[in-house]
Amino acid sequence: MWLWQLVLAVGFGIGSAVVPFLNAEAYVLALGATHALDPVVAAIGVSVGQTLGKVAMFLAVRYRPGYAARKSKEPKAVDLDTRWGRFVQRNRDLSKRLLDAMSDSRWGVPVTLLSAFVGIPPLYGVALIGGASRMRTVVFGLSVLAGRGARFVLLALGVSVF
Repeated sequence: MWLWQLVLAVGFGIGSAVVPFLNAEAYVLALGATHALDPVVAAIGVSVGQTLGKVAMFLAVRYRPGYAARKSKEPKAVDLDTRWGRFVQRNRDLSKRLLDAMSDSRWGVPVTLLSAFVGIPPLYGVALIGGASRMRTVVFGLSVLAGRGARFVLLALGVSVF
């Protein structure tokens, strides 16, 4: 009986990882409150599904067509005398800092764990930025699985008490 519950939860987890309006937390909370399925099995399944979906997003960014050729191109120069030019330059600087931080082992794993467990910064964006960084896929996947697993199991156990 628990096998179909796990398969259903993994499927919902994959869907909620890619489609932002499918809320995995609400799914786990609803299952814990109604006791329709075993909440811990559902939490583990959603964690695995979310991890698979986020790793797929990570790999889609990393291996998108033309990405290697685009990396070597220099960006177009912007006019720093205009407001738009300063905005574009600040955005480029921030993006470079985020990619450097995600590529660094001291910051990439903690940011991914924090994002997966707390939700700040959003894991959707972290998966996309992580795919463009030099972060290893296995490290990203394990970080997401650990953070999401802890988050969903704690949610399921907390609600199932009542």
